[in-house]
This record gives sequence, C-alpha cells and structure tokens, in this order.
Amino acid sequence: MKQKEYSIDVGGRKLTAIFSDLADQAHGSVMFKYGETVVLATAVMSHEQSHGLGFFNLTVDYVEKFYAAGKILGNRFTHREGKPSDEAVLSSRVIDRTIRPLFDHRIKNAVQVIVSVLAVDENDPSILAVNAASLALAISDIPWAGPVSAVRIHKNDGKFILNPSREERLNEKYEIDLIVCGKNGTISMIEAAAFESKEEDIEAGLVEALREIGKIEEFQKMIINEIGKEKREIIFEELAEDAKKLFEKEITPKLESHVFSGAGKHMIHELHNEWREIFKNNFPEIENTSPMNDYYDDAVNQILHKEALTNNRRADGRAMDELRELNATAGNISKVLHGSGTFYRGGTHVLSVLTLGGPDNANIIESIEFDVKKRFMHHYNFPPFSSGETGRATMVNRREIGHGALAEKALRAVLPAPEVFPYTIRIVSEAMASNGSSSMASICAGTLALMDGGVPIKEPVAGIAMGLMHESHSEYILMTDIQGPEDEHGDMDFKVAGTKNGITAIQLDIKVDGVPIPILAEAMKKAERARQQILDVITSALPSPRADISPYAPHILTVKIPVTKIGLLIGPGGKTINKIKDDTSAEITIEDDGSVYITGQGENAKNAKKIIEDIIRESMDRDLANFRQDKFRDNNDRRY
Repeated sequence: MKQKEYSIDVGGRKLTAIFSDLADQAHGSVMFKYGETVVLATAVMSHEQSHGLGFFNLTVDYVEKFYAAGKILGNRFTHREGKPSDEAVLSSRVIDRTIRPLFDHRIKNAVQVIVSVLAVDENDPSILAVNAASLALAISDIPWAGPVSAVRIHKNDGKFILNPSREERLNEKYEIDLIVCGKNGTISMIEAAAFESKEEDIEAGLVEALREIGKIEEFQKMIINEIGKEKREIIFEELAEDAKKLFEKEITPKLESHVFSGAGKHMIHELHNEWREIFKNNFPEIENTSPMNDYYDDAVNQILHKEALTNNRRADGRAMDELRELNATAGNISKVLHGSGTFYRGGTHVLSVLTLGGPDNANIIESIEFDVKKRFMHHYNFPPFSSGETGRATMVNRREIGHGALAEKALRAVLPAPEVFPYTIRIVSEAMASNGSSSMASICAGTLALMDGGVPIKEPVAGIAMGLMHESHSEYILMTDIQGPEDEHGDMDFKVAGTKNGITAIQLDIKVDGVPIPILAEAMKKAERARQQILDVITSALPSPRADISPYAPHILTVKIPVTKIGLLIGPGGKTINKIKDDTSAEITIEDDGSVYITGQGENAKNAKKIIEDIIRESMDRDLANFRQDKFRDNNDRRY
C-alpha cells in the first residue's frame, strides 16, 4: 500500500493525515489519525446531473464500525451493523451542516461524503471526522470552497480543554461543551451544551476554538497546495433571456406584495406556482426547469435581503427585535398524562408530554465509544400535517433526531440530581403546526411539561432562534425569532436556549462562508433579552414546578442497605428479589453502593419496601445476636 503522511501537533497530540491507494476509486479520500483513533473520509460526485430535484443533492454518512472498538455489539442473532445510532446521526449532521454552505447550490450532480470510523481510543472520532471530510473534499476534483476545520472545547473548573478525552467528555461536571467549526477566522457551525453559562464565557470559548482551528486550517491548505486535484468545471445552465423578460413582466410586479404578505410562506409558494405555470405554457419544449426555479428563489432572496438591510423590513412586518405572539399552557390535555405543556410562538405550536418511570426504564446505550444509561430523553416529532403536507408519519428522520437532541441538551442542565429525583424522565415534543423554530418551541413546551409533572427543575428554560441578513461583515442586520421566509432565505439560524441565569444550549447553522465572533456575540445578547420575555410568559402559565407528581405516575421509594447485604437481598440466582417483585408488582433496582429504588403504583412500592426492610432488619438482628454470642464465648474462653 502506497502511503504519504503529514502531521501537526494539536492539543499536545499528533494529528496525522494519511494518503494512500486504499480507497483510490473515490474522488477524494484521506485517513485522519489522532492518538489511536482513525477515520477514513471519502468524497464522490456523480458525473451525471439530476434536474428537477429542487435542492442540492448532498448526502453525508458517519459510519460506526464495531470493530473500531474491539466490540461485537448487537443481540445474539445479529452482529452486523444496522441502522446508525442517534450519536452517529448527530455526527453526520455536524459534518453536513459544516460543509454544505461551502458548495455552490446550483450544482445538480449528487455529492456523497462517507466517514468511516476504523479505530477508536480515548480521542473523539466525530471531531476528527469533520476535518477528514473537509480534506477529502478539498483535495478532490469536486468544486467546493473549503477547507474548514473543527475542534471541541470543554470548560472545566474555569479552564478550557482542547479536544477532551473520552473520560473528560463523560465527566458531567463540565461547565461548557463546545463543538466549533470555522474557516478564515469566522465561525461556520456550533453545537454547544452548557450549565447556565454567561454569554461572555461562550464567546471566550469561541475565541479559544478559532485559535486552534486556524492551525488546522493552515495544515489543510499546505496539503491541498501540494497534492490537491484540479477542480471539475461545471457549466451552470442559465435562464434564457426571453424567460427573464417574461419573469420581469409577469412576476416581478407581484413579488413584493407576496413576499411581504405576513407570516408564513403560503403567498410566496402561491406566486412560485404561478410562475411555474406561466413558464410551462410559454416554454413547453424546455424539460430542465431547475434554472426557472433557481431564478425565482434568487429573486425572493434578493428582495428579502434588500428590504431588511435598507429598510429594516421583515416579511411579516415585525420589528427586527420583535417576538411573535406567545402563548403558554401547562396541563389541560388529560389527567392521565404525567405532565404536559403547550407553547405557541406565532404559527409554531408544540405539545410536549412528560412520562416518568423508574430507574429500570433508563435507556441503555451501547456505542463504539462507551456504554451509558440515559435517565433523561427528549424525543421530537415533526408530522407532515404540521406544515400542511402529506407523507409518512412513522419514520424518524435525521432532522427530528437533531432537534430532539438539541432540546434534550437545553433541558438536561436544569434537571434535579438522581439522588433527589431518581426517576427516568422522557419528554416527547410534537410539532403540531410549524412556521419556524419548532425546536426552540419544544424547549419551552418541554419546560412546562416538566413543571406540570412536578419535576423539581432548577429553573425554567426557553429558546429563541436568531437570524441574519448579511451583505458583508460590516453590513448586516440581526433578526429575533425568525420564521418562514427568513429561515429559508436568511443567512443564519442561530438557536440559543437558556434560563434567566445563562445559556444551556446553542446550535448554529449558516448559509454564508462564515460569521465573525462579534456578530455572534451581538446575537447572543439579543437572544438573552428575547429569552427573558419568553420566560415571563412560561412562568405566568406556571410559576414553579407542582408540589407533587401526578397520581398516575409511578412512585419511587428509596432504601439504603449495607453493601454487604446486597447479595442477601438478591438471593441465590435472584430468587429473593424476584419473589418480592412477583408478590408486589413493584420494580426494584439495586445500585452498587447499596441504594435500592422501589418503583410501583398505589401501595405496591410501600409493600415492597416493608418486605426489604424486614429482610435486612432480621438479618442485622441475627448478625447482632451472633456477634453477642461470639463475644460471650470469647469472654468465657479468657475466663477459663
């Protein structure tokens, strides 16, 4: 195997890019090695074009191989890798959201990037994957405006840690966890979790990240200059001049009234359909309608940017920092539910429902990196009717997994410790109607569901999406609470969630090359002001968590037993503990430290607790009696 290597020091460890003929049919490929973690990234672009799709056909897959960790996962009947884990999907989305803005979206060729995890040690393969995907694209013949680089920053005990190890990532006492991607001194993607951190602390983390990103970027550029291929030339089909004149005559006079017609995109889509019909009637011989659709989208994009930047004008007529109408309700669905909340922000309506379970209901996750138990889950659903469409309602897509994970991070920061509230907590957020930022509405509705269910959260959490119309780094305007056209045609979707005390989660997507930190810092300040307004609405619906959990939820009682008595309680082959479960219908979880959690409805948990206490007390009494008898014998032996 022919091989060439390039190396650089990143965070005190060697980062190596390895080029070989291993995947030489791909248009670009590279192996990245960091410690003993190795990923292979490949990039391929089809030679034929696909017209009429209406979107840029980019597919990104982050593929976990069990052998990478020396594991054989799965059940006893299936050990082949199946559908990707949620963690793999989230890693795919991070790569996708980082590289997608750097393509010319007029490209009609299909592009596929696959990153395969070949080996894993304590270093994070998902961060390595972003850098590898960038370099695979950059050295290929695929037109792309990279490179882009990524790092992970942890803040722990007031100190920033670059690319934390697995042990450091699993430490739940961190203050900030930042995944940052960027190029040319600007930010292109952010995923962040925090524990009520101040905006200034997040900004400091971004500065620290960009410093390291710059080093990796220069490393990539050096390699590209040495071995990069000449980019493939793509001829973009332009709309014919007579079609442009027809657009100016029939559509342009109506464009402003339809784009600035209020909330949503209905009128914009209506005019688009009218343009399609006019074009079809006048140019029936033209089969490729992509230039026609692109021309309309560009026209909408231009007028939204022009009016925002020159006239401070938004599609629905709001001021740039004005929120849509808010409404919050706790409960009111059914007493059977353990907790529920509904939250409206303009045309976005979300219902979140809480379910409480015992410790045995925790989600056991087996991955190539670690095995963990999740006691908190947030799942997000986006049924087709929420946007007035038809489609399959039973499949969970990547977007739903990503939105659910973002809200989960935002809410996790305020949950009570297991010692205080030993329940497994699941929230399901249903986007019942959507006109932008349903993930942030899920955080707000999720907060209401938690409080309605009596979960003693530290503080209510709210989220807001900030937008951007960008001409240059000095000519731009920020928009609070983006909706419809601003989400589709704007240059930034900057989601910020938090409490009155600070930020708990961030997600950044952009459609330009990059956004400077000062613009993001300004956006965070505006998001903070909006967040306080939303929190006022949430707390007016329900000021604090209810004093008690629902009577329909299971109740958990706790018993602490000596560690030496765990075996006694379990019994030979689990005989004793299983009999208690069968007799009382309670769930019983025994921890290594002697904590026993008893979960049941009605009197079940109390009955099980009494049986356990009786078993332990009788055993302790026998131990004490035996100890006294042994002591008596010892005294007699010494006497005689």
